[in-house]
Amino acid sequence: MDQRSFAMQFSESQLRRLRLLAEVGEPLHADHLDSPSVLRRLREVEVLITSWGCPELTADRLAGAPALRAIFHCAGTVRPFVSEEVWRRQILVTNAAEENAVPVAEFTFAAVVFAGKKAPFLGQDARKYRADWSFVDRRGELSNRGRVVGVVGFSRVGQRVVERLRTLDVEILVADPHADKAAVADAGARLVELPELLRACDILTLHVPALPSTRHLIGAAELALLRDGATVINTARGAVIDTDALVKECAFRRIDAILDVTDPEPLPGDSVLYELPNVMITPHIAGSLGSETQRMSESALDELERYVTGQPPRAAVTADELEVSA
Repeated sequence: MDQRSFAMQFSESQLRRLRLLAEVGEPLHADHLDSPSVLRRLREVEVLITSWGCPELTADRLAGAPALRAIFHCAGTVRPFVSEEVWRRQILVTNAAEENAVPVAEFTFAAVVFAGKKAPFLGQDARKYRADWSFVDRRGELSNRGRVVGVVGFSRVGQRVVERLRTLDVEILVADPHADKAAVADAGARLVELPELLRACDILTLHVPALPSTRHLIGAAELALLRDGATVINTARGAVIDTDALVKECAFRRIDAILDVTDPEPLPGDSVLYELPNVMITPHIAGSLGSETQRMSESALDELERYVTGQPPRAAVTADELEVSA
């Protein structure tokens, strides 16, 4: 993992627990896998703990780690660094996607509440109109009661968002071709097809992975189905939305947007989205940051403890799973 991730995720408390669970050597941490000292270490390593900044575990690199049996990732997706050779050698891989879903769901819930009150956009209006508060009436109804919230993707994050939304007086619709209707109903939502969800919702929130099948899942035709004044929230991946189509709809002030992710990321400096008073952009902060990241390193250490004591992993990742998830 890179140096920033190591410093953020492994305080003395985590390092103490690591030393109780495993034999550690020097270097304990590396942000690359190619220097002589790291290569010597790799020859005897049985377990790798990885995070953001892990280089790709190519066949050549794995050939230098003949004893490697497990990779415990203390972040979300393992897609950027896990190669086919990892699966061929049947190396155990786990991730902390469940833990990373927690702050994303919290951020999304807050965004839904703010969207119902149009708070991000009224905040921008206040800078312009100052003491003339008549601008409040121009944003339409400011309420979270009776809203229809459309959740696209009954994923780890999507499920947590639905759970939190149940504390509001809203109707929750879910669109996900892989979701079980009964499970969605048990969670307090209703499973529908995507067009029905888009036509009905006041607030649309996206929780699908970045896959070829989800690229521009929300394009011009889908955005056109949204009712006037709807808000689009994206805390998933920027490519899920067709940016050009979103720009057109937001520029006409027909819909609003709260974007924690964009495509490309970051947006070019001349993007009109920065200028629109009905668009709020944050720099990909919904996921785990600061002390939140230690929730994920503790999860990786939990997996290490289960490995050491002969228990099955809690969050194993498989090659098949990566076909449909982040």
